[in-house]
Amino acid sequence: MVYTHFKNLIDMATSMNYSVVARKNPSKKDEPSKYYALAQASGELDFDEMCEAITGRTTCTETDVRAALAGIIYEAKRALKAGRIVRLGDLGSLQMGLSSKGVEKAEDFTASMIKKSRVNFRPGKGLTDIAKTMAYTRVLTRSLQSPESGGSAEGGLDENPLG
Repeated sequence: MVYTHFKNLIDMATSMNYSVVARKNPSKKDEPSKYYALAQASGELDFDEMCEAITGRTTCTETDVRAALAGIIYEAKRALKAGRIVRLGDLGSLQMGLSSKGVEKAEDFTASMIKKSRVNFRPGKGLTDIAKTMAYTRVLTRSLQSPESGGSAEGGLDENPLG
């Protein structure tokens, strides 16, 4: 039983679940759908769980971890509002982006033409490196995973998904 638990943790850490879904090409609506991989989340890591995990791996108390993460969020917001790029080492960087209406001449542009702003995240090397060694596990689509339809609530397949 313990071995299975650790094996599941290792598999969870090294394998990305995906399902296969049909998608039409929006610019070629006459053509038949093609099937594509769609990443399937296997769960969430919430703030509390992350704090507990960091506490377990360091000499910091959970209060220290929470304070540090809250400080990062606070300072990132301040920097982004000031138009600065926030660099978080191997985690990545944050930068504000804008969407606006277009005009023919630059002198005709006004700030009222900006439709929205957003925070852009660019993953750093620490995150992009995991894609190089990622393994993939095919699972049922979320709609087929419901117990009523006979799918596995665990998201796995009892049989070979490729036939």
